[in-house]
Amino acid sequence: MITIQVMSSRACILLLALLLNACGKPNSEDTVFAPQLPQLEKLAVNESSIAEPDNASIESAYERKQSNVQVSGSGKVVKLLADDTQGTRHQKFLVRINPQQTLLFAHNIDLAAKIPLQLGDEITFSGEYVYNPKGGVMHWTHLDPHGDHPSGWVMLRGNKYQ
Repeated sequence: MITIQVMSSRACILLLALLLNACGKPNSEDTVFAPQLPQLEKLAVNESSIAEPDNASIESAYERKQSNVQVSGSGKVVKLLADDTQGTRHQKFLVRINPQQTLLFAHNIDLAAKIPLQLGDEITFSGEYVYNPKGGVMHWTHLDPHGDHPSGWVMLRGNKYQ
């Protein structure tokens, strides 16, 4: 049994999402109880309660010409580029996140598995955004081996690459 003492609602939702992910997909009748916190009511859980990433933070960073911003988003793979093999190896590809903006991904394949992408694939992702006038670059889409930087990932067809 998991005991939740005192957590912010954001931390509770994150913990709940992690637990649900580890346990499989919930049924609509699944509920979570916190008996040691009588002021909390039961929380019905279903797939729609877990937010999908949106591109607003990326679009805002682009408009403001901001860099080194941790973001999550989604988009469609529109171009596969040759891997960068100079120094640390990176898989490179372009993702369209809206009709006006594409992102260049530099996915470190020395630290993470190469993603088996095809043109037209829909992906979700988390990583660090760096501004450029062409739309921006996404990197840090992998775990940080030193634990100093927020970890990122790319999700393709239900598989997480990080």
